[in-house]
Amino acid sequence: MDKSITVAVERTYQHPVYKKIIRRTKKVLAHDESNQCQIGDVVRIVESKPLSHRKRWRLQRIVSKVE
Repeated sequence: MDKSITVAVERTYQHPVYKKIIRRTKKVLAHDESNQCQIGDVVRIVESKPLSHRKRWRLQRIVSKVE
């Protein structure tokens, strides 16, 4: 897929009864207009209008690049 990136969005929450911290990961597709992202980059994405069937996010900026 050209100009598309898959972003793993991780969230943490505390179980209401057992108080254990739980991590959950969700994969979303985002639009990368200039194909500048690489595997391992930390990015910031923002909501946008639907660009395809599954793509509803847009790359805002790259927070840190992988070495």
